[in-house]
Amino acid sequence: MQLEVIGVGGAGCRIADAIRAAEPTDRSFLTDVFAFDTDGNDLNRTVIPESNRVRYGPDDIEGGLEGDLERGRSVGRDYADDLLESADRSTPGAADGILVAVGLGGATGSGAVPALVSALQRRSDAPVYVLATLPADREFDAAADASGSGPRASEPSTADAPPRPNAAVNAVATLERLDGVASAIITFDNEDWLRPGETLADGRDRCNRELATRVAAVFADGGGSAESVAQTVIDASDIRRIVGDQSAIVALGYGDQAVETSGSRFGLGLLSAEPDVDTSEAVSAVETVVRKGIRGKLTLDCDPETAERGLLIVGGPPAWLNRRAIAEGRRTLESAVGGSGILGGDSPRPDGDRVFAAVVLAGVESDRLAALRTAADRADQTDRAD
Repeated sequence: MQLEVIGVGGAGCRIADAIRAAEPTDRSFLTDVFAFDTDGNDLNRTVIPESNRVRYGPDDIEGGLEGDLERGRSVGRDYADDLLESADRSTPGAADGILVAVGLGGATGSGAVPALVSALQRRSDAPVYVLATLPADREFDAAADASGSGPRASEPSTADAPPRPNAAVNAVATLERLDGVASAIITFDNEDWLRPGETLADGRDRCNRELATRVAAVFADGGGSAESVAQTVIDASDIRRIVGDQSAIVALGYGDQAVETSGSRFGLGLLSAEPDVDTSEAVSAVETVVRKGIRGKLTLDCDPETAERGLLIVGGPPAWLNRRAIAEGRRTLESAVGGSGILGGDSPRPDGDRVFAAVVLAGVESDRLAALRTAADRADQTDRAD
């Protein structure tokens, strides 16, 4: 699948950076990567080519919007067409899909993304997916914790970054505005992925790499390479079929395992480009990564049974991609997912040294989203009381 990636706001641009770095060397799946932000200094910290970085907005918001979502929406609406023209520099029709990355706790990305996604949908026949990170509780609970009234008063606060009391409100409001606009919303919960006592500033690079690895595993599949062709190809239409076009909430799962990639045939010491692999070892490796992908940590904590549709991609060195084990992995996903729409395929990586499983769960329900809504309601009540 050929994907155009657009990062909006500080968090979105860092995620776009990470996705660009995660692109496999043996297959290019990115048609272009853009960074859009109101803060020129943040833009200059990205590794995205300068020609694809766009600083937008009036001069008085250089440095950010300080959580003012309404101002962010206004600026987003005013500059959506300008940003669209910047994205139009990419080869028309080259992308099978557009991925807009954004952090939902702030005001710049959260404010601009609904208007930008709506404009992109009008421009292109390709689906427009949003890759959204949810704010961690420790960001918006810091103010409440100072008075001892917050639900996490015993946890360390983010001493190296100012608290964002509006983070939950901004996230929930933006998710509501994206409903019916984005083709699908792929979510990543910072709260679940940050370690105890770790600040967002300390953990975000690691979290972004984890997210980018999963994005690349799903979208970089294209049926194999010149050296090896997939038995069951997962293409752009398959991904579109699974995630849909009705703003479904999507969670990604991933599991991998290092495998031996050197060997000899017939025990004669003759090196082989494709080593002999014991069937039981290949089956065990595939079963292990599939289990990790389905039951391990997801980008959004949820029960797979709530998913309406699911997709499984198993990849790695061709000799390790046991067809029987992959078929069994798909049946495992079918039994785990409540819906009936399940697809599965393989992704040979001749130069790889790991077997991996990428899992897409679409249309999921999550208690985390309900918790964010509760936090947003609490923040609204506090503002009205003040």
